[in-house]
Amino acid sequence: MASSRKWIVGVVVIGLGVTGYFATRGHTAALAPGRLYVSSEESGVVTAIDLGTGQVVAKVTAGKRPRGVQVSPDGKTVYVALSGSPNMGPGLGQREGATADKSADGIGVIDVATNKLLRTLPAGSDPEQFAVSSDSQRLYIANEDTAELTIVDTAKGEVVKTVTVGQEPEGVALSPDGKLAFVTSETNNRVDVVDTATSTMLGSIDVGARPRAIAVSRDGQRGVVTLEDAASVVLVDPAHRKALKTVKLPGDNVRPMGVVLSPDGKTAYVTTGRGKKLFALDAETCGELWSVEVGDRPWGVAVSPDGAKVYTANGSSNDVSVIDVETHQVSSRIPVPGRPWGLAIKP
Repeated sequence: MASSRKWIVGVVVIGLGVTGYFATRGHTAALAPGRLYVSSEESGVVTAIDLGTGQVVAKVTAGKRPRGVQVSPDGKTVYVALSGSPNMGPGLGQREGATADKSADGIGVIDVATNKLLRTLPAGSDPEQFAVSSDSQRLYIANEDTAELTIVDTAKGEVVKTVTVGQEPEGVALSPDGKLAFVTSETNNRVDVVDTATSTMLGSIDVGARPRAIAVSRDGQRGVVTLEDAASVVLVDPAHRKALKTVKLPGDNVRPMGVVLSPDGKTAYVTTGRGKKLFALDAETCGELWSVEVGDRPWGVAVSPDGAKVYTANGSSNDVSVIDVETHQVSSRIPVPGRPWGLAIKP
């Protein structure tokens, strides 16, 4: 494969806002540090952290169980998925006597300028991860407990379409041209491909045990999928719906969860949950470049606009790790209580 291939980061590309800048080691465009937004599943809070100082600058009470979080392409809005379902997996809480508060389900809309929750958009049942269209007109939302992809018009605040997908959908990514949506199905071990123009299922990619997240290249020809139960990642051809290569990650309790691609498209960063590590993989081959222990139960992952730092949300450690890409070491850990889950960056 050509080493010059550029990559985007599935749903995270909106949060990173990488379009319009270029960075490689030794040659970095001058950019302001920006902010890191952290969703905390237990506290219901979205925390804003200044990337230059590492200090918390705002805390926004968003609602129940915030998980997936994204920043709009214009940098003016933070979207966060909220859920009133018990933190026990789809259906499990009901069997144990817990009840879901469906009135709490939605996508919280936070104004970046004021750090205020403006409104909550409808999002179907138990929204978890989602993608934002390049014009911010649409949200594509995975509904974990109903096996659906809900499409929301952000201006009207309305659900425009619901598409049936595989069971326990979680990760969502869009193709660079916005014509395809990719949705991981944890139970069916596949990535579903949805035509966004017609809101119809085109097919799926069989990938392996419990896919959690997907990142897609800038040219749309390659994607990296994390497989929690297989301790592996899969390189896929999204457009042609093919799995190309499966690579097992070494170590104990390695459960690949989140994935994000570096701004130059050369590296895939993967969190591993109970494995406690962040893996840096060659984005062309998924071969390991390096790894580092970051904290307890890392899930969410993001990369700084200049590509120099990687951030992980460590749920059980109640903090965010800051990893220096040059040294492959954790340079600091920022306390974020309430079980931090998702990360997104406003450059």
